Amino acid sequence: MNRINAPRGTRDIVYPEISHWQMLEARIREFYSRFLYREIRTPMFERSELFQRGIGDTTEVVQKEMYTFQDKAGRSLTLRPENTASVVRAAIENNLFDALFPLRFFYIGPMFRYDKPQKGRYRQFHQFGIEVFREESAELDAEVVYAAYAFLEELGLREISLEINSVGCDECRPAYLRVLQQAAQARRDELCADCRRKVDSNPLRIFDCKQPGCRSAAATLPTIAAHLCPGCAGHFVGLQAGLDTYSVPYKVNERMVRGLDYYTRTAFEITSDRLGAQNAILGGGRYNRLIRDLGGPDIPGVGFAAGMERLLLHLEISPENEPSLCFLACQSAEFRPQVMKLARVLWQAGYHAYVDYSNANLKKQFRRSDRMAANFTLVLGEEEAAEGKVTVKDMTRQEQVRIPQQELLKWMNQRK
Repeated sequence: MNRINAPRGTRDIVYPEISHWQMLEARIREFYSRFLYREIRTPMFERSELFQRGIGDTTEVVQKEMYTFQDKAGRSLTLRPENTASVVRAAIENNLFDALFPLRFFYIGPMFRYDKPQKGRYRQFHQFGIEVFREESAELDAEVVYAAYAFLEELGLREISLEINSVGCDECRPAYLRVLQQAAQARRDELCADCRRKVDSNPLRIFDCKQPGCRSAAATLPTIAAHLCPGCAGHFVGLQAGLDTYSVPYKVNERMVRGLDYYTRTAFEITSDRLGAQNAILGGGRYNRLIRDLGGPDIPGVGFAAGMERLLLHLEISPENEPSLCFLACQSAEFRPQVMKLARVLWQAGYHAYVDYSNANLKKQFRRSDRMAANFTLVLGEEEAAEGKVTVKDMTRQEQVRIPQQELLKWMNQRK
């Protein structure tokens, strides 16, 4: 019978790699609690309308990458391709705007996009991110960017670059889009088929394209910098001043836009040259109209999301100190109840312990202990049982002792 493999673009995370994920997740929770972010968990699937309205009908994500299906009642549902819209929906539905202050959230979890699998990119992938609602200052944007950059630095990443831009707002962006559309129309023949379509529907997305011809054409197109309204221009100056205050190095990239339509004013991205063409680790920005567009109050938001698979490619994670591993062997099954009682004592004290229930001879049990890299091998046989003792082999120090069973925990604690 043919075996069944995981779907293309997905993967299993098993030991020992899973320990790296657990360490990263613990670091995320600890770091962002310093900034008063609270964890939020949202469903892995939502009504499709949430992402169509939130992300934008003309984006690549909505048009090509979403996993959308109908349930048995005929409702259109989508596996979440990102989590900002879901967090906004959860805040609206649970009345968090009135119940909590400050409105700061972080999340960790899987997302889903039908994309071409490659190094660090999967169709089921994992992100962590933060979202802040109700606060609009440029200084807050600088703090959010700092919280992203400083976390990567604290993880030990050094080969990273931060790019920032302003993508304008509803007041100044429409006029700029008309100018951009006119300029893109003049270079239409140089663009790929997708970007030719975007000229009419969403010309900003041309800046996202990785095709060489489109990149060359995009380099000649006008940027929004000269078209920003006074409010957006002042906000961008304030963002840069805030980043200078936080000592965060950055580069202004007037052609950097985010792939989701809800962004306004601040947009930023952190990249690494170690990942080749798909070099983005983290990106985010401000979204002042998204909450209103999804049926909530007219209040602003800002945040970012980071790809955990890509991040883990950068990290050299050393295992944290774990409790000592004890392998419990017995000469025959008649002594196993005493071994099980000793294991219970060790488990309750926080030690990792493994009881061999195989009825194999001691030589085979010792080989299993070596295979598991046990720190201690505990042996209980006829002599030990008669004396009320247990033999303990310290595999690190290559020492062996026989001690009373009731003194085992005391002896173990002295060896820490």
